[in-house]
Amino acid sequence: MDLLRELAVYRPWNEQEERDCAELLRRLHSGEELYSRDNAAAHLAVSAWVVSPDRSQVLMAYHKLYDSWAWLGGHADGDRDLLAVALREVREESGLTDVRPVSEQIYSLEILSVDGHEKWGRYVSSHLHLNVTYLLEADPAAPIRPKPDENSRVGWFSPEDAVAASSEPWFRERIYKKLNEKLAQFGG
Repeated sequence: MDLLRELAVYRPWNEQEERDCAELLRRLHSGEELYSRDNAAAHLAVSAWVVSPDRSQVLMAYHKLYDSWAWLGGHADGDRDLLAVALREVREESGLTDVRPVSEQIYSLEILSVDGHEKWGRYVSSHLHLNVTYLLEADPAAPIRPKPDENSRVGWFSPEDAVAASSEPWFRERIYKKLNEKLAQFGG
């Protein structure tokens, strides 16, 4: 299923998702290139809320760039299969080998502002991540390891502790709490 069709059937959880979905659809319909970082102002990114099968734990990584515990994910970088991007990023960032979607449908939508920063010795201007989030699950007993160029630690938290572990207030209040609330639909 392509992103336009996925968004057409997506049911926003709240006003933030409703407005962000409308903006994402507007940008997709405009013909703007969103799948590549060649669009320095706004491009697609993918995140994963990785939970244990019993929904009692959430996987987080301590991201060096943001100096905070955060969800896992990355850029689409030309790949139009956003679920595959989410799965690949979780495997790369955590070392998990067995991670699977709870649902193949979009779990959450967010438009996120990214402050200007240095990456690989180059300045990256402030921009927007047009973020699509998927709900994935993995076994917390499986081995995990950090990805040294991106994160320094990876660990499992209770859903509430995952929110509290983030040092980014906006993410705690507007994103991670929302993701936990939505878990009730999936047996959490």
